[in-house]
Amino acid sequence: MSGTRTRLQSRHWFGKTTAGVVLGYALSVALSGVIALLTPGGLAGEGKLQFNMWMIAPLWATVLGFVFLFRDGRRAWSWLGAATLAASGLLALLKAWLG
Repeated sequence: MSGTRTRLQSRHWFGKTTAGVVLGYALSVALSGVIALLTPGGLAGEGKLQFNMWMIAPLWATVLGFVFLFRDGRRAWSWLGAATLAASGLLALLKAWLG
């Protein structure tokens, strides 16, 4: 059935939720690190550690909120997996370049 769109259904909630919990957390940690490196002071700035630690929670909550917009759990896992790999790669690149 090409061309037809699958309706959003509640039966995919487990796959979406687990993707949001597991990969959403990893994505939030990586994004927090990227933000820390790109803001003044880098990772060692005064008060930066506490700020970045507390920034993970709203980032994670945002991912968990939007994860239910995916059509199914497989797409949630694949897209969040790709985003997590990209953010982790960017973090590693920034650490090597700015480090």
